[in-house]
Amino acid sequence: MDNKQLIAGELAKVIDSLDQDAILNLLEQPKSSELGDIAFPAFSLAKTERKAPQAIAADIADKIDSTHFDKVAATGPYVNFFLNKAEISGQVIKEVIKEGSDYGQQDEGKGENITIDMSSPNIAKPFSVGHLRSTVIGDALSNIFRKMGYNTIKINHLGDWGKQFGLLMVAYKKWGSQAAVEANPIDELLKLYVRINAEIENDPALDDEARLWFKKLEDGDPEATELWQWFRDESLVEFNRIYDLLGVEFDSFNGEAFYNDKMDEGIQILEEKGLLQESKGASIVDLEEFNLPPALIKKSDGATLYITRDMATAMYRARTYHFVKNVYAVGQEQSNHFRQLKAVLKKMGFDWSDDMVHVDFGLVTKNRQKLSTRKGNIILLEPTLQEAISRAKSQIEAKNPELENKDDVAHAVGVGAVKFYDLKTDRRNGYDFDLEAMVSFEGETGPYIQYAYARIQSILRKANFAPSADASYSLNDAESWEIIKLLQDFSRVIKRASDNFDPSLIAKYAISLAQAFNKYYAHTRILDDSPERDSRLALSYSTALVLKEALRLLGVETPEKM
Repeated sequence: MDNKQLIAGELAKVIDSLDQDAILNLLEQPKSSELGDIAFPAFSLAKTERKAPQAIAADIADKIDSTHFDKVAATGPYVNFFLNKAEISGQVIKEVIKEGSDYGQQDEGKGENITIDMSSPNIAKPFSVGHLRSTVIGDALSNIFRKMGYNTIKINHLGDWGKQFGLLMVAYKKWGSQAAVEANPIDELLKLYVRINAEIENDPALDDEARLWFKKLEDGDPEATELWQWFRDESLVEFNRIYDLLGVEFDSFNGEAFYNDKMDEGIQILEEKGLLQESKGASIVDLEEFNLPPALIKKSDGATLYITRDMATAMYRARTYHFVKNVYAVGQEQSNHFRQLKAVLKKMGFDWSDDMVHVDFGLVTKNRQKLSTRKGNIILLEPTLQEAISRAKSQIEAKNPELENKDDVAHAVGVGAVKFYDLKTDRRNGYDFDLEAMVSFEGETGPYIQYAYARIQSILRKANFAPSADASYSLNDAESWEIIKLLQDFSRVIKRASDNFDPSLIAKYAISLAQAFNKYYAHTRILDDSPERDSRLALSYSTALVLKEALRLLGVETPEKM
């Protein structure tokens, strides 16, 4: 049941000057639940009725059929509706029990494809917390889109091409050791990368040398290709170990190198359409009509750029996956790049460029300082996740030393804590990395919600409760009503998260639901013998089910015991 539709329908029977849709758009949620569940402001009728809004509200309240409501009352210029708690609570609980984990499932997508470009770390560089946002936001969006009925293709567009390989090759040839790289590949390659960036400041000739090595790589030079393949293979071993820790999988690892032989088509289309212009020896596309700076397609030495490869990437995805949306979970600093990319593709005549979405996000900082691989100022993700697991285990040992499967639970809590902390932040905002705050069982954290879920499972085990969609449930107290309203809102929250490409809406919803249940638990003796015992247990069961599904959408596990 949609409560707003119900109220709009009843109001339409007594208001002649507005249709049901117009009334629906005017409905509000009162600031306090003591004022009702939904309110209609009478201000909009003042001109047509030629009466004070307070008098109009009182007149409407008198005329409303209150069969479906506990109360309808005029408070100043508002008509306040108090919904029938007993009736609606029973309906909602039965629906959650009947639908199970499919509760909130929608068919908007009708099985159509959404591609998600996510994670995309650079080869030969360590996987840091800076890569976490793209990885977990992309993974959560995939789950949310699937809940909306879409088919998603998760693509790890590896940074396995570009001038940084020229830099690494120069550094390795000058200062590297095969034995050292083989012993500790990522750490050693990082040292080389940091060193050459520092050396370039005093010796700019090294930068020119790096460009030449990258050009050799593009031209298929055997030595450059062999070094590139070695760097790539060693990096993927580490990346896959971290993805296993995070519980994140991909449908494709096609990175930048995959498109190295696919760029000519896009350049040829630009030439055929007369869109390519020369500027100081380089090839550009003018984007003045889009209020954007020119897009640099090829440098004066013939070397390609990110945009050249991203054109080929978008064309390949459109042809291969026939997407309805092509999503890029990439940081805010690339906003101009994606605006230019979409504009160039639009000028090329590809209308599907309108379906490309840059899901931008803010930076992760440490002590309010920006992280930088180039300067060696990073927080490595794998040891960070292991530390989170260790901290979670320490808290579990203190709270429940007899718990079975402690290592599995600690993993679910530790990794889940890091992922949840990232995802609860509005993606356009950044956040300061604070592991202690992340793994806390108090406050708006992943462990707080996981603990609420585990608490409910404990209650249900003690009661030996078996839910039934055919049973009759009914509750009308204030605390249970707050939970019912949240359960009823789950589908709408998923839809908003999908429309806004924002998993934080799911995370904030899960926090609100866990808080509402904990308040209910504090005020209600759920297991006491009473006529409402089964309804209370059914409400608890429904809450746990939706908490679990909300966390699943975020890629966070829910241990049955903690």
